[in-house]
Amino acid sequence: MPKITLLYIDSGGGHRAAANALVESIRMQRRPWKIEMVSIQDIFDSVDFIRQFTGIRFQDVYNIMLRRGWTLGSAQMIRLMHSIISKSHPAQVTAMRRHWMKARPEMVVSLIPHFNRAIKEALDGVWPGTPYVTLLTDIADHPPHFWIEKLDQHVICGSTLAATQAREIGIAPDRILRTSGMILHPRFYESMEMDRAAERSRLGLKPDVPTGLVLFGGEGSNEMVDIARALGRSKTPVQLIMVCGKNEKVAAQLRGMSTVPMFVEGFTRDIPYYMELADFFVGKPGPGSISEALAKRLPVIVRRNAWTMAHERYNADWIETEGLGVVVSNFANDIAQAIETLLSPASNSAMQSRISGLRNEAVFEIPVMLARILEERNYVSPKPEIAGAVCA
Repeated sequence: MPKITLLYIDSGGGHRAAANALVESIRMQRRPWKIEMVSIQDIFDSVDFIRQFTGIRFQDVYNIMLRRGWTLGSAQMIRLMHSIISKSHPAQVTAMRRHWMKARPEMVVSLIPHFNRAIKEALDGVWPGTPYVTLLTDIADHPPHFWIEKLDQHVICGSTLAATQAREIGIAPDRILRTSGMILHPRFYESMEMDRAAERSRLGLKPDVPTGLVLFGGEGSNEMVDIARALGRSKTPVQLIMVCGKNEKVAAQLRGMSTVPMFVEGFTRDIPYYMELADFFVGKPGPGSISEALAKRLPVIVRRNAWTMAHERYNADWIETEGLGVVVSNFANDIAQAIETLLSPASNSAMQSRISGLRNEAVFEIPVMLARILEERNYVSPKPEIAGAVCA
């Protein structure tokens, strides 16, 4: 039974979520593999330059930025971060070598950016020839030295742009594997039989009023308060499901407001349920959230301006180019008009038509790709039997 290591980081929620989605898909396909999930932060804690000087773990810097809205100048911040990572490269390789000496994977799948060169260099030093796969959880790369490095590896891309970027960096065409979209948990493909009107009423919402799901990832955002206030000043007939993640301060603030009808939720794993109750999605242009919304056939409203994270700006461009929603520059000023535009019969019909044409089966395609890579390396799998995933 081959052992496959999945590397993730808790910088934002998308990397761990993608790893969990892949584990579930592998289980569903009854692949006879042993799966080990490994947090790169745990391996790098001893060489975490930022933690040594500030007490804050590297992965938590991004989460704090999102929670507090400190995202202006993110492109310059990424360059600074890459400089720090580059200086720490020898220490990272040493830490990874120690890990690989204790672990013998038949394949490594990285679901993280920034550190792939150090991980692969260490892997080659301990277990040369082990297949290495970078699975992008962003719609596109943000070069240089973000996701795709010129390494002996396979790269799994969820968009045409990402595949083009891999070719331009120098990845061989037969090592670039193109999926039909971003990896999502299989539960977003499950049909949910429900009485939407009754479920909305159960949450204290009106059964027949246009309903938006507002979600800014696991860290929430103060912009949710701005959205509620802006809609309270408008005459737009709308109600909101506010999912605040771990941001208890924003959740408490929203519960104390009487601006627009809304149901306020904290951290939850019931996002597919709330999406079933919604007519549209509002949030930052994170690749996971917008892909989940589109899988649930929801047009999206996202913001793109100087505060948008540099590696997520293309996502907003993609939404606008493909006609899958509305892109605004300021939620406080533009959200009411954006909702009116999105809900107008002509616009909504056109968006729904385009969204219905999307066929994202990435989470089911990726295990097939991994199986082919193992076969190329002449690994002979045992005959299929029921095999569970072992997660560390």
